[in-house]
Amino acid sequence: MELSERWETISKSMKYFKRFEKVENKRSQRPDLHAFLLLDELFPGNRDMVAAAEHDEIYLAIETEQAETLTDDQISELIRCGVRCGEYGLCMFA
Repeated sequence: MELSERWETISKSMKYFKRFEKVENKRSQRPDLHAFLLLDELFPGNRDMVAAAEHDEIYLAIETEQAETLTDDQISELIRCGVRCGEYGLCMFA
């Protein structure tokens, strides 16, 4: 199953997008910062987390191969922070 299909399946089963109050062990009280910190822990790097921006959307510097290794629980946590899987990879509305 492709990442986008997996992401959509998990998102639909949760019924709610951006339910940050359901995240346990918050790394920050800010949903976007929590998502960035989680992704940095999982995929350490030395470049900006925001790879690009267009209109009201930011694209995250996480390669598809990396994102495919995320567990369902990690995907659920990111969804609760407002992270989506778009056409060009992981993204968020600004």
